[in-house]
Amino acid sequence: MTTTAPLVPLQAPKDISLDQIESELQAIWQQSDTSEEGFVATRASTFTLVIYEPEPIQAFLSSLGFYTGPIDGIAGGRTAAAIKAAQKAYGLAETGYSSPDFTEKLREEIIKERESGIRSSYHAVDLAPDLAGAAIVDAVSLSNPCRIVTISPNAESDEGVKVQVSAYCPVQKSDVNTLICCEYITLRGSTDSLERIGGLITELVIPELPKFLWWKASPGHDFKLFQRLASQSRTIIIDSSNFMRPAEDFLEVTKMIESGMPIADLNWSRLASWLELTAQAFDPIERRLMIREVDNVIVDYERGNLSQGLMFISWLASRLQWQPVSFKHEGGDYDLIKISFKSELKEHIEAELAAIPLGDPGEILGDMISLRLSSSNIEADCNTVLCSSTRGCMRMEAGGGAQSAYIQQVSPLSDQKTETLIGMQLQRSSGDLLYIETMKLAKEILTLRY
Repeated sequence: MTTTAPLVPLQAPKDISLDQIESELQAIWQQSDTSEEGFVATRASTFTLVIYEPEPIQAFLSSLGFYTGPIDGIAGGRTAAAIKAAQKAYGLAETGYSSPDFTEKLREEIIKERESGIRSSYHAVDLAPDLAGAAIVDAVSLSNPCRIVTISPNAESDEGVKVQVSAYCPVQKSDVNTLICCEYITLRGSTDSLERIGGLITELVIPELPKFLWWKASPGHDFKLFQRLASQSRTIIIDSSNFMRPAEDFLEVTKMIESGMPIADLNWSRLASWLELTAQAFDPIERRLMIREVDNVIVDYERGNLSQGLMFISWLASRLQWQPVSFKHEGGDYDLIKISFKSELKEHIEAELAAIPLGDPGEILGDMISLRLSSSNIEADCNTVLCSSTRGCMRMEAGGGAQSAYIQQVSPLSDQKTETLIGMQLQRSSGDLLYIETMKLAKEILTLRY
């Protein structure tokens, strides 16, 4: 049985003023030299990660006493445990997942506390490791992050910027008395107040170390704070599964790529197994040439976000050199999108993206469910069906489309967890050319909508 090292709170979140940030951090590390817990805390020095976190759930849970972990934007095991504790306290169903109604409930409770002046008596969930999982610090600690700066905008009145600092030590080296630690700076305030201190925010990154920006909102190419932070970042990390307007946001991302911004999409990484198994289906010599016979593609994905489906069909078209010629949104029960292509031989190819409504949606909005490649040439051995091992083939099986086909299950990978994907991106030294080519084709497809 594998166990994880304890996450030691060297300094739980502490409220300070803007001008105290550096002095408070220095004090944390000076105190760690004489720790009564019997360990020596070592300040890591590898990179700075800046997180733009518009989702207030961790900050709300922290304010109400359910959570004392770092505000890192990861809905990992500790956040889920804190959510369950809050749901239990307020008599709600204990799901461990947030929702707009749950977030609003927390907001109401915070307002009650402010008006009454009475702090809640709830106890934060223990930070000791458990089977629930880990937060981002556990996932990226092998790369020894030095500083994580979280920017958390809110829709409240402009009352300036509130600051918290904290430090956590998730890694034990061979010497059990030595811990490699991460330091956190959390800035919360209105968009206007955060814009005003944009210069200070950029000063919080450590000059001589690589800098990464995780932008957890729609691409903000015209957003001044985004431009300021992006200009000094090695990589700008996004997650298209969170796009509120996928088509428009995808076009914005392509503009950013064309301008030279180094973009990494976590949702693209989640597609890796689908891409690999699709290519593998045509690896045998007897099927290798049959890929050119494919003229019909159906992609089913969980309703709510078309990003994965769009990226997959864009990848396939870019690999087979298909040129998009039309885009039609038909709607209906499956919110159908039909895209027509022409191959190098001027042959016609039809692709369909179908949004499947599910009563029990997964954690990632828009996850691919199944894929079918087929041909109007009944002699061609190219019929291929890939299915999610957790969802099955859904429409493919119901319509008999999986008969006489190469069939393969796509198993979910452990590295598809957001915190692990972030850790992987922090270790990459260059961009993904395949992603860039895919996004170029996606732009051509989306441009046909108008």
